[in-house]
Amino acid sequence: MHSKTFTAGPEHIDVLGHVNNAVWVQWMEAVATSHWEALAPAAWQDAYVWVVTRHEIDYRGNIALGESVTAETFVPDAPRGARFDRRVDFRNSAGKVIVSARTQWVLIDKATMRIQRVPAEMAALFTG
Repeated sequence: MHSKTFTAGPEHIDVLGHVNNAVWVQWMEAVATSHWEALAPAAWQDAYVWVVTRHEIDYRGNIALGESVTAETFVPDAPRGARFDRRVDFRNSAGKVIVSARTQWVLIDKATMRIQRVPAEMAALFTG
């Protein structure tokens, strides 16, 4: 489990007065990237990049200007070839999950720009 807190600024708010759906996706990417950078050795970070192929998002609530959420991310399952699913739950100040997502990522080799099977030692680091 890896977490990161986000606070809604004026640039995040839509015409309805709460965080825009596109911002939630940006925050999902930010917490996933933060998790990768926190755990992956520099050699892996230099050699690979992750690309999103699918998002499934459930919106059960929202936050307004100045409010914060804590994003909790984890990898629930072993990878399937080059594909790796990641969950992100956003909790409001009361601890309630208000946005929940499952995102499918694909590992790309930076040198060849080709899809790369997730190495077992990489999978173990994030699912162990």
